[in-house]
Amino acid sequence: MSYKDRTNRRRFLRQIGATGLLAATSPLVAMKEQSKVEEQILRYDRPFTSNDKVRIGVIGFGVQGHFDLQTALKVPGVELAGICDLYTGRLQNAKENYGPDLYTTSNYKELLDRPDIDAVLVCTTDVWHARITLDALAKGKHVYIEKPMVYQIKEGHPVIKAAKQSGKVVLVGSQRVSSIGYAKARDLLASGEIGKLNMVNAVYDRQSSIGAWQYTIPKDADPLTTNWDMFIEATEKMAFDAKKFFWWRAFKEVGTGVAGDLFIHLLSGTHFITNSKGPESIFSTGQLSHWNDGRNMPDVMSGVMQYPKTSDHPAFQMTLQVNFISGTGGQEVIRLVGSEGVIEVNGNNIKVKHSIMPEAPGFGGYDSLFTFSKSLQEEMQKEYDTTWTKDQRSRRVKEDLVFKVPEGYDDHLDHFTNFFDAIRTGQPVVEDATFGFRAAAPALACNESFQHKKIIHWDPVKMKLK
Repeated sequence: MSYKDRTNRRRFLRQIGATGLLAATSPLVAMKEQSKVEEQILRYDRPFTSNDKVRIGVIGFGVQGHFDLQTALKVPGVELAGICDLYTGRLQNAKENYGPDLYTTSNYKELLDRPDIDAVLVCTTDVWHARITLDALAKGKHVYIEKPMVYQIKEGHPVIKAAKQSGKVVLVGSQRVSSIGYAKARDLLASGEIGKLNMVNAVYDRQSSIGAWQYTIPKDADPLTTNWDMFIEATEKMAFDAKKFFWWRAFKEVGTGVAGDLFIHLLSGTHFITNSKGPESIFSTGQLSHWNDGRNMPDVMSGVMQYPKTSDHPAFQMTLQVNFISGTGGQEVIRLVGSEGVIEVNGNNIKVKHSIMPEAPGFGGYDSLFTFSKSLQEEMQKEYDTTWTKDQRSRRVKEDLVFKVPEGYDDHLDHFTNFFDAIRTGQPVVEDATFGFRAAAPALACNESFQHKKIIHWDPVKMKLK
């Protein structure tokens, strides 16, 4: 780590010490949470020896490939060894950003053959995820695989099996599960802060053309500059289509739509917070409301899932929503609704609001009582007042909570730190192939439900369709 990086990190830590965290019902709780955050951040600043060096290759150097690589290289001891992409312009971009001597290729297998690469970041179109992951594990590489882990449900178990047999680290790229904010929400739920969980409302809306995947397509895009023949090796044969190459999320032939892109963030986050293995029934519906640009996946989609009672959580229902032309301006929020309140997870920040019913049953007001005879009303009122005390008739008030992570906190960096720590120490990762599949399968089942207009039944323990 450079002197500048160390200075910035120390300045960041001093800032945390000065501002602390907002949350908390008491200063002692605030101090406890502050200590917890500092502990997670301080691990980035520990010294590394040459034996800790991890050399990485990137497969798929598009938008997410750029972001993933930039974040990975912030972890001390991580070095870039090569980049693979099918579009020639991105290989040129790689050399412009990381030097003319950087190894680049359009064939990911050539990158996997390099002995100087320890781990790969797989940031390709969804249809290639499982194939490249299996090939990388077979070559003895650790794998950071972007979500969804697989393009089809049937690919899940082979990836899980290969990950276990290889002994290599596989981390799925849903970075929110590494968030200290989500960890706080998990603690709050487990402690009974909102009573008994019964519903989760999860929303990920956007309102922009870029948010709807209308990325800029380069002027020189053609079958040769994109290596189209290789691109469609994982699909049925298709004529060249620049949109399917650069806007691939919008097309079912190569991508998984809003379900695979955004439902899965909501699912992985909810599964982490609730410690759930997944739903047992899944239904989804959608429409093409605004972005009539040739896509064959919805731009507005909703899902309803039923989670069974387990030893870790009560039965609850989950609703999912994505709207790509949302008048809200866009939002990402998970609301966990319990019998005594709501935990709202907004980004990495947490709000808790309470609403606790009185012990006594309702009586009077908007009630059928006033429709009875006056004598009977008076008699029943006396009986009610004798049976229930004033305290039992009153709503118990409980202080609301706010939890905010420090300015500049980056859950993406936490996620990559977890990946490289696991490579160096053998410790478990927060989102292994099993966790990743348990989030991916319900998301992919939403597409199946939408396309065939039916309820999908899923075994969350065995991870199989019923």
